[in-house]
Amino acid sequence: MYKTILVPHAGTSAGDEALKHAIHAAKDTSAKIIILHIVEEIQHPRSFGLSESERENMFNSIREANEDIRKDMEKEMERKMQQCKDNNIGSQIKVAIGDAAEIILDAIDEEKVDLVVMAKRRKLKGMRKLLSMGSVSRKIVENTSCPVLLIDVENK
Repeated sequence: MYKTILVPHAGTSAGDEALKHAIHAAKDTSAKIIILHIVEEIQHPRSFGLSESERENMFNSIREANEDIRKDMEKEMERKMQQCKDNNIGSQIKVAIGDAAEIILDAIDEEKVDLVVMAKRRKLKGMRKLLSMGSVSRKIVENTSCPVLLIDVENK
């Protein structure tokens, strides 16, 4: 039924749970799973009091830090990909730096994704909790036409 399943994975136990659901959906099919991790870029602080060379050094340091984080998460996602291999499911990983919702939506279009399986974190209590969705999951649900399976994981 599904050919390409996208699992946005934040490197958390919630992401692991989403990956388990994706593996279950892909079992006994020819579907492949794409595990996508997005590194939220370290923001540039205000630099108006710095000289041009100090500002450039600071921006270079931030770029290097973002790239180091991306490389570390790529290794971590390769370990997650092993779960797919253990279940005889084709898979690939992508690690990007930037805005999570934009990158996920771009990946859905570029990879012709049939199903997105992602964790949803609840941050509210009581009645509002029933109606809540994180900003990233909300943007994905509202801006794509492919099915989205939200795995509800509570922060404890």
